[in-house]
Amino acid sequence: MTTHDTDFSRKNDTISTEIISNSRGSVKGHHTSFVSSEADISKTESLICGGIAGVASRFFVAPLDVVKIRLQLQTGLLSNTILPLSGRTASISPLKYRGIVSSILTITREEGLTALWKGNLPAELLYLVYGSTQFFIYRQSNDLINHYFPATDSTLQQFITGAASGALATVITYPLDLLRTRLAAQRKYDKLHSSFRHSAALIVRNEGLAGLFQGIRPALGQIVPYMGLFFMTYTPIKDMTSNTTDIIKALSNNRLDFNVFGTNDAISGMLAGVISKTGVFPLDVIRKRMQVQGPSKSIYVVEDMHYYPNSIKKCIMLIIRKEGWRGLYRGLWVSLIKAAPTSAITMWTFEHSITALRWLKVNIKEP
Repeated sequence: MTTHDTDFSRKNDTISTEIISNSRGSVKGHHTSFVSSEADISKTESLICGGIAGVASRFFVAPLDVVKIRLQLQTGLLSNTILPLSGRTASISPLKYRGIVSSILTITREEGLTALWKGNLPAELLYLVYGSTQFFIYRQSNDLINHYFPATDSTLQQFITGAASGALATVITYPLDLLRTRLAAQRKYDKLHSSFRHSAALIVRNEGLAGLFQGIRPALGQIVPYMGLFFMTYTPIKDMTSNTTDIIKALSNNRLDFNVFGTNDAISGMLAGVISKTGVFPLDVIRKRMQVQGPSKSIYVVEDMHYYPNSIKKCIMLIIRKEGWRGLYRGLWVSLIKAAPTSAITMWTFEHSITALRWLKVNIKEP
């Protein structure tokens, strides 16, 4: 090895140690998390890396999101569905979209492959703004609690800050989410919303400014517990997976290392996302049903859609009466299949983009 190679190796070792130690102000190795309540992250890092994480996750799960929306919006009945408020067994009504693979094939056959990314432009903008806003508010709210209420239990603190960041990010980006839903729900040959700008103007003209926030109450009712549970469970799950991989690595005399390329971050994000999504899924169904209400709801892909009142309780009762309890979980499996990679990619990208950003800063300072 040459002198130059030795100096380069020592420099990289120094950079790696500095990056790890900067994560929370102490050297704790790969168990540290930039999402923990004590993590030392700047405002700039939160904004930039949060946006990167949002865009990256959206790119890979866009087709699943379109399928989920179609499954949530159709109102047909499954076979032998018992309507609980009437006690009678419903007759079989054919469903256009059945399962993930079948729905993807139906959409591509009728509307083309690009239909799986329908409404993706506002969605990418949504995820960019949402990711930046969420992680920024999450970090700042943690700093406030650490400063003014240092004795707060860390688990409770992460639930509160996660819920608050999710709620504020949702309010800021909700019009983009509504536009994404309407663009994804309309038929190819019966388009009312031709573009992002045109859709927004049309909604404001026909439904008023409040039309851009149709269904926001169930959205907030869903996102507050969802993000609270997500951030509350992520760090403990990451500690558990890190400890497990450490034990396996020690027992195998360092021959088996399952934390290659930071897989612990991805696995922890996936598990936290699945647990949180399952708990709040009925509110997501209600939100989607409310979002497509209005004068133009007849042009969407689900032609026999009912009218849903702008009330969470009344909407729940209507779905149960018309479709049974399973109607509240329409599209759950595709939602979980979407939530798992979304959460995994988001957390992995956020954690590692901060590491990459700090590595770049060190290299720029010390070429």
